[in-house]
Amino acid sequence: MSLTAGIVGLPNVGKSTLFNAITKKNILAANYPFATIDPNVGVVTVPDKRLEFLEKLYVPKSLVPTTFEFTDIAGLVKGASKGEGLGNQFLSHIREVDAIVEVVRCFEDKNIIHVENSVDPIRDIDIINVELMLADLEVIENRINRVSKKAIMSKDKETLREIEVLEKVKKGLMEDLPARRLSYTEEEINILKPFHLLTLKPIIYMTNIGEDELLTSNSYVSQVEEYAKKDSAQVITVCAKIESELSELSDEDKAIFLKDLGIEESGLDKLIKATYSLLGLATYFTAGEDEVRAWTFHVGMKAPACAGIIHSDFERGFIRAEVMSYEDLHTCGNEKMVREAGKMRLEGKEYSMQDGDICYFRFNV
Repeated sequence: MSLTAGIVGLPNVGKSTLFNAITKKNILAANYPFATIDPNVGVVTVPDKRLEFLEKLYVPKSLVPTTFEFTDIAGLVKGASKGEGLGNQFLSHIREVDAIVEVVRCFEDKNIIHVENSVDPIRDIDIINVELMLADLEVIENRINRVSKKAIMSKDKETLREIEVLEKVKKGLMEDLPARRLSYTEEEINILKPFHLLTLKPIIYMTNIGEDELLTSNSYVSQVEEYAKKDSAQVITVCAKIESELSELSDEDKAIFLKDLGIEESGLDKLIKATYSLLGLATYFTAGEDEVRAWTFHVGMKAPACAGIIHSDFERGFIRAEVMSYEDLHTCGNEKMVREAGKMRLEGKEYSMQDGDICYFRFNV
């Protein structure tokens, strides 16, 4: 299941530095706009301490964590929707992602220029939001202009309903409301899906602070947190410089460094988990001597569909799933004790997979 979040922001807010830290990839991070010329894609593992227990218990030949994809997209500037900077080239890349992570500069540093010549996080957020809304407005108006006359003449119900929904979103955009702030029926969501509207994508705001502000309050961050309430969005606070240093350390040294800093978890680990949660994702496991593996699924998926993530034959020939929860396994200590405690279950086609389920699928094709 390939899922991706796009990292966006104005130039020089710390996007590429953070992306380097997330993926440990050495892309160009320079003190001038448009240092990132092509979208950079990195696959990262989703932090999950449950895998550590499963690895110790099963001692598998291989351990495969679940992954998430981040795409670093070049800095947007005012006028991007009209082609300013690198413009529409990068707006098109954003359309391909499942969620948006907007990096917002919340630190002062005279040595790092700001494209707008001052630090003002709300202004920066508004610049990007306006560009994304203008890009969405263009898509919607083009579609309405293309099909409205024909739909009215033919009285095609589906197309007329599509126009009605697009007009609803257009009205919101004209009133400075991103598409995500409107309410929709399931039917309306399905109508809008093919348009990949930028402002309909879920968003996380990532505030980049100075390294001396990790354990102190920051007025810029407070402003972003208040703004984020409009989108019911999470705010993750990081220091790109520190995250970059952490990314170079072993897991053991990283834990020591975090303890010295007085924090329990890196900002990037928080971001990965928050993005995973934002998209309504969860994890189930398969475990044995050959392999312990984490699998990503959408919350609400039935057992056959989750089996199909492993292989389409598993879904096609699904009979039932043998399931135990991670909590029960952890409490009991091993599979034998889980069975003796009566905690091992056989689940059928209507079972909704739960986060932390450990499964063995039975199928026949």
